[in-house]
Amino acid sequence: MDKLVALINLLAAPTLETVYMVMFSTLFATLLGFPIGIALVVTEKGGLVENEAIYRILDGIVNVCRSFPFIILMIVLFPFSRLIVGTTIGTTASIVPLSIGAAPFVGRVVESALKEVEKGLIEAAVSMGTNPKDIILKVMIPEALPSLILGETLTVINIIGYSAMAGAIGGGGLGDLAIRYGFHRFQTDVLIAAVIVIIVLVQVIQVIGNKTALYVARNR
Repeated sequence: MDKLVALINLLAAPTLETVYMVMFSTLFATLLGFPIGIALVVTEKGGLVENEAIYRILDGIVNVCRSFPFIILMIVLFPFSRLIVGTTIGTTASIVPLSIGAAPFVGRVVESALKEVEKGLIEAAVSMGTNPKDIILKVMIPEALPSLILGETLTVINIIGYSAMAGAIGGGGLGDLAIRYGFHRFQTDVLIAAVIVIIVLVQVIQVIGNKTALYVARNR
């Protein structure tokens, strides 16, 4: 019993660190990635404000950024993290590369969700003289909202995985705990417990996302 209590106490702080990292990284990744996703949709061929040059540039940037292994990206962004938060180690410092690493993923998720909107609705709005901004805000986003919520759910889960990798280079959280105790100190019970907590977090996020998307789809 004492061992279980000690294990729970050991997991408490890293779990909160992971939640902190994931919450703020999701927020900043969404702020960065959402406009990119919208821009990809509206500037593509046949889009509301078709612009092949801008589309190709954005598409290329997203592809390149998504191709970067996260650990390498985190190391490359050390100077930027130090500039923003004053350090390259710890949970707050990890938010910078987590946000930048997840932003292209958010962009693709938003792009995919908005492309699911029926072309007829957009064409009808265009024929009535609605400006592109209102079409995006009042037609495309509301119609794509269930898919956007599911995409945001995938983003959170993706960032949870990234945050675990961040622990390998001093990012804190459950990944750091698993490596320090489970790997370096050969405490298998700590490693297994950290993995279980991560799995539980993923399952809870997935259930909440699914139910929220279903509720929105039924009540829009």
